[in-house]
Amino acid sequence: MRYLEIRRHTMRTIPGKHLSQPGVALARALGGGVGPFARVVTSPLPRAIETAIAMGFAVDQRLDHLKRIDAGVEEEANWWDGFAAFSRAVRRGDVTARYAGRLAGRWRRLAATLAEETAMLIISHGGIIEAGCVGCLPDADHAAWGRALDYCEGVRLAFDGTAFTGAELLRLRDHDPIDQRITVTAR
Repeated sequence: MRYLEIRRHTMRTIPGKHLSQPGVALARALGGGVGPFARVVTSPLPRAIETAIAMGFAVDQRLDHLKRIDAGVEEEANWWDGFAAFSRAVRRGDVTARYAGRLAGRWRRLAATLAEETAMLIISHGGIIEAGCVGCLPDADHAAWGRALDYCEGVRLAFDGTAFTGAELLRLRDHDPIDQRITVTAR
């Protein structure tokens, strides 16, 4: 099995582009308890790159498809409504379905580059992760996956060399860096 651990960036100083001190502290505390990772990939936006570095990982690659949701997706699915909103939008078969399918294909290609029993860390943004995970596991009970991902939360996708076979939600308790791992079913 190969794994993609896809996490949302940590807190930043809004409207600024860079992490806040509490965001650095959260990422630093979380980073000590995750990994190892064969590769680290982020969006090219500073908050994603800085999150990986604050976690203690050098960035191997920055990918544009991890930085922004495609036009029209936010009209079909409000990412604050969580995984179920993206699942409903994907089932309708319009813009969100195409977007989630493209993300799933890109993530499948990334996972296929990994050696057996290794993992890749991906740092991206809210909405992108939810849409991509729905695309990777379209038949899962996404309503059971719950709310949108908060800062530094994510999903660990299992990949068997051909397809994604399962997911584990990586939730934090009130910005506590201790993961609450929740196994969810792929079907």
